[in-house]
Amino acid sequence: MSRPRPSLAPYSRFPVQELLRRTAARLPEKAAVIDDERRFTFRQLEEYSGKLAGALASFGVRRDEHVALLAPNCAEFVIAFYGILKAGAIVTTINSGYREREIAHQLNDSGAEVVIVHADLKPVLESAREEAPGLRRVVPIEPAALPGSFWDAIDRAPAAPPAPVVRPDEDVAALPYSSGTTGLSKGVMLTHANLVSNVEQMVGREGEESVPREDDVILVHLPLFHIYGMNVLMNPAVAVGATQVMMGRFDMDRFLSLISRRRVTQLFTVPPVGLGVTQYAGVSDHDLTSLRVGFFGAAPMSAELQLRVEEALGCTIIQGYGMTETSPLANSDFLEPERIRRGSVGLAAPDTEERVVDVETGTRVLPVGEVGELMIRGPQVMRGYYDNAGATAETLTEDGWLHTGDIARMDADGYVWILDRKKELIKYKGFQVPPAELEGLMLEHPAVTDVAVIGRPDVEAGEIPKAFVVPRIGIEVDEDALVRFVADRVATFKQVREVEFVGSIPKSPSGKILRRLLKEREGTSPAG
Repeated sequence: MSRPRPSLAPYSRFPVQELLRRTAARLPEKAAVIDDERRFTFRQLEEYSGKLAGALASFGVRRDEHVALLAPNCAEFVIAFYGILKAGAIVTTINSGYREREIAHQLNDSGAEVVIVHADLKPVLESAREEAPGLRRVVPIEPAALPGSFWDAIDRAPAAPPAPVVRPDEDVAALPYSSGTTGLSKGVMLTHANLVSNVEQMVGREGEESVPREDDVILVHLPLFHIYGMNVLMNPAVAVGATQVMMGRFDMDRFLSLISRRRVTQLFTVPPVGLGVTQYAGVSDHDLTSLRVGFFGAAPMSAELQLRVEEALGCTIIQGYGMTETSPLANSDFLEPERIRRGSVGLAAPDTEERVVDVETGTRVLPVGEVGELMIRGPQVMRGYYDNAGATAETLTEDGWLHTGDIARMDADGYVWILDRKKELIKYKGFQVPPAELEGLMLEHPAVTDVAVIGRPDVEAGEIPKAFVVPRIGIEVDEDALVRFVADRVATFKQVREVEFVGSIPKSPSGKILRRLLKEREGTSPAG
């Protein structure tokens, strides 16, 4: 067990939106968000989010009601996030790559009756409405203040926004969805205290050079609907007064151009992007000298790739670790040369306890250096899964320890290496892909008798979903047809990338798919 960083306790007990109010009072005219050629100050974010809160209240949004937010990275996302909280409601962010059935699942599961949606995503939302009868109001983000739109709601908002009383330790602020191993995703209840504590764990570490600062310019290409974008980029940037530069659809040349043009100082990204940078011939055409640190998370990265990315970007690269259930930051390495350990995700965040336990029982704490499941306890650990007591009990112990499902080892100094996943989730470019969901979907195809999906290692994506399919006798089908069948029904990151036809699926006597045997057949099982 390790608690190596100095304590930051006691943590602030105020609502998440207070982060914005304080910075707007301190730095009212500083650029908070740059979105293409649009520029928004902290004062404007505070003003517009307050008006949106008033508009939502006038629409009948009640305290603790879930309001969905479906949008790519844009200034309106930031305004909507804080506006929903100021109304006393809970933000449930929807993956902007979701298809109709996935959107409908989240709307139905969360009970959201109001959705703020970007105009580009309105068609897919409208299709999803057929399966989400509880949805009563859609507020589209349009370029202009068209009647009924986002900006029209702000223009017409009541003068005085609501002022709900928030109990930070009890009240949920955000309900992002995290994929489980047994089907569709689950809502993760993150309280105001969870999110604010994690922000302070990020920005309050005195003496660490990697901590975000007021003079930082942060490129936001990671999606804000994901907990990484939400509470490692957006909320900490607002808290310290840094400037966020929005980027929508990823393009390598635009990515590098924005770093150069906007003089980005702090880069938060994922290993597939780092790999892409090392392979991109045009890197030298861009001036990246403004970068002072690159922070990589969402998937492990080898020490060798870490060094290659450092050489390509010209700045020190560090790694971190977390999950939606930990708000998300649990570990981060050091920028200081004498403390960094490449390949590691670093030490636990302040006031965060970690231990490695045996995989079989999940209760026996292992000696230093042994491999087992990582467990975490700290102020950033979720309250539980929404309306799912069973899944909560499986993941959280009675004394507050979180089962991460990740296989790790910890050295004598508390540095952690993430080695594999106990859970069967496939990690495609940092996104979680539940194999059971894909299996259930593929079984809907008339030519499929049985199916199992595993993650096959891939240099660019980390892992890709591969399906082993038992075809139905008498019905012809090929790999491309099954790949298209899935692609038409799920988000891009969930799509099956490879299909192999087999005679049978290995299963235990109870009928559980033995994915381990399929991985061994593929030669993908972890050594030892």
